[in-house]
Amino acid sequence: MKNRVKGTIMAALVVGMTVSGAAGVYAGANLQKISAYLNHNISFKIDGKTFVPTDAKGNKLAPIVYNDSTYLPVRALSEALKASVDYNSRTGVITIGTPSAPNNGNTGNHTGADLVAVTYSTSQIQAIKKEFAKFDGFTTAYAPMQAVKNDSFQKVAAGGDSVKFTFKHMNVEVSPRDYAFEYDGKNVTLSNGVQAKWYTPSDTAMLTFKLDDRFVTLYSQDHSLSNAQLEKVAVSVAKLK
Repeated sequence: MKNRVKGTIMAALVVGMTVSGAAGVYAGANLQKISAYLNHNISFKIDGKTFVPTDAKGNKLAPIVYNDSTYLPVRALSEALKASVDYNSRTGVITIGTPSAPNNGNTGNHTGADLVAVTYSTSQIQAIKKEFAKFDGFTTAYAPMQAVKNDSFQKVAAGGDSVKFTFKHMNVEVSPRDYAFEYDGKNVTLSNGVQAKWYTPSDTAMLTFKLDDRFVTLYSQDHSLSNAQLEKVAVSVAKLK
């Protein structure tokens, strides 16, 4: 089954520029216009379970039929197979399974197929605790303890009613407020049993869940991380010792 699906993924790489929503500098020179069809009559099952491909906003995607071949967006299929997918907009290379970008300074043991432990320096820990200390009754510091391999921690800052962790490919916000409350969305259960909610207030899908007396929100600001990857990172958010 996996070998057959792998073949489909490889065939879909041409269509797979939608993995990040942009084809970058390759759009003008290397894209060829074709005539194809969206086939709404095709349905999918993966390992016996029904699979409905969707985009980052949860909209249903129909497969494309072109020259007797069926194509699916790489991102949707990689999430269904729990495989990481990485798109390098500079080189135009899509990598499935192992990100093509370097580790960007993250250290620590591997904690999953596409996650590594985040090792905060002493000065970074002090900065994180300082930002949380700006809120009365909200001084206990929490932080993501894992990140996707090709991601790296950039900075932390308090603003409004939240503390925001900025990584290269994701943001993690910790707040006493439930930002997701007023939006419709999709409820999911994280691998640790915690209930979370996906919602899209603008053009970026966000994941929010309650952790102790606060709410944690994760999203990929450049749309390079999949929902499955962010859900894995979400499980790692914990008190910072």
